[in-house]
Amino acid sequence: MAVQEDTQGASFIQGQAVIWLIGGLLLVAAIALLLPDVRGMLGNSPILQGVLTIVLGVGGCIGYFWASNIVLDKVIFPAKGANAGKNINRANMVRPWLFIFPAFAALGLYLAYPVVGSFIRSLYDRSGDTFIGFGNYAWLMQDSEFQQAVFNNILWALVVPAGSTFFGLVAAQLTDRLSWGNIAKSLIFMPMAISFVGASLIWKFVYANDADIGIVNAFREWVFGADSVDPLQVSFWNNFFLMFILIWIQTGFAMVILSAALRGIPEETVEAAIVDGASPLQVFFKIKVPQIMGTIVVVWTTITILVLKVFDIVYTMTGGNFGTQILPSYMFEFMFRDDGRATAVAFVIMLIVTPVMVWNIIQARKEMR
Repeated sequence: MAVQEDTQGASFIQGQAVIWLIGGLLLVAAIALLLPDVRGMLGNSPILQGVLTIVLGVGGCIGYFWASNIVLDKVIFPAKGANAGKNINRANMVRPWLFIFPAFAALGLYLAYPVVGSFIRSLYDRSGDTFIGFGNYAWLMQDSEFQQAVFNNILWALVVPAGSTFFGLVAAQLTDRLSWGNIAKSLIFMPMAISFVGASLIWKFVYANDADIGIVNAFREWVFGADSVDPLQVSFWNNFFLMFILIWIQTGFAMVILSAALRGIPEETVEAAIVDGASPLQVFFKIKVPQIMGTIVVVWTTITILVLKVFDIVYTMTGGNFGTQILPSYMFEFMFRDDGRATAVAFVIMLIVTPVMVWNIIQARKEMR
């Protein structure tokens, strides 16, 4: 019994020593930041900046969790007296929230605050001094270019996730059957390593108006004997030419995720279907696809989120001209000359995407149960 008490006492002393050491380091770092000479040294020394960041970051986290647990156990729900048992249970119920509170605080600081601030800014005019209510939103609803951008954005959100997921699923199924499937997967996944701007420049040559450069026009001239035409200036269809670039990039991502899901399907279900006389297509669509539907929804959702970043492709290829305007590029037009309208467009994007995101997440959770 005495040995156990001595061990507990030694552990307590060691814990206190570590806490005091961390507290001392934090105090020294805080005092150092107040000295002008030290701030000047930090500005010229990335190494010192990194060390100070580690000390403050790690030490601050440890200090927060230690202090918050002390307050919880000693002040709010003390484990003593007639209600000791109830207080212990209450403290254990609250304790998990202490660990996730920093994440919620950071989320509120970097997400909720900018969203609220942006919404308030959208209620003011270009100068930011005159309150106009929902005037920016009313103007957007009447602008024909905005209506075109909304239509194109919805088209992107429907076509790109569907195309990427479909081609990725087909590629995952076919490459798993090939002896050189890993090489094929590497080639299909390779566009993921290219930035949106880099991919756009590559496809700009493919869509070039000159048949000696552009593959599309070379094919039209060779097969149909048709004159050259700029695919990016063909109204409506040019949107699909741009979408194909993102589908080309994201097919590799969908293929990798869905290939792993297909390999996780129990062989017994596939063998049973084959014994019952199911064809390969029936096995694929009626046995395999339903079992990985949760993964398909997750891939679909992820690519839908990525569609919001499609600004790079549109801006590089057409600049939003020839009927290819989308909401991000439309917002960019006002970003540096009318903050009110730009933030109003940003909120419209959020309102369009959020219901789709919520639906996809709900479906993913249902499939994973």
